[in-house]
Amino acid sequence: MSARPAVFLDRDGTMIHEAGYLGRIDDLRWFPWTVDAVRLLNRAGFFVFVVTNQGGVGLGLYPEATVHAIHDAMTSTLERGGARVDGWFYCPHHPEARIDALRIDCDCRKPKRGLVRQAAAAHEVDLPRSFVVGDKLSDVDLARGVGARGVLVRTGYGDEVVQAHAGVVPGAAHVAADLMAATAWLLDVSHEQGRSA
Repeated sequence: MSARPAVFLDRDGTMIHEAGYLGRIDDLRWFPWTVDAVRLLNRAGFFVFVVTNQGGVGLGLYPEATVHAIHDAMTSTLERGGARVDGWFYCPHHPEARIDALRIDCDCRKPKRGLVRQAAAAHEVDLPRSFVVGDKLSDVDLARGVGARGVLVRTGYGDEVVQAHAGVVPGAAHVAADLMAATAWLLDVSHEQGRSA
């Protein structure tokens, strides 16, 4: 089976509203376009992976079981809308973690590449044709580090990032209003690439 491009999605601030450290399912609030955007990516043949720093685990704010429960709840919502995430990858570590085992210099805390490596180990991913979409510079830097293209969305912390850099986000291939706008852009870019290949 040949490799396929992927879209690596940040979670908080990109797919769902930023809630600080999301430790309760009751605080999970979707952006209204997320399910539709993921479904469009599925239909276009992309792998869709979620890559998220969950340092709240290491800080002792919530257990790993909460992260799994939130991802299970998100999976159910996506499935009801005909959308699918092909893999959920998260980093529980934090440099100031209260849990000793999680206070490590890991390779999975974005912008480090470990989460993408985990996805690529489980699936045949064409990284040069892939994208990372998120609301922080760490997402853009992750894209650059793995040879993909980074798209910064202005939801979550994204607008602050854009303003801090006077509208020119270093390393970003594109800045989009939100995940749906990012999806439209990357589908257009991928279509153009396919026609010129």
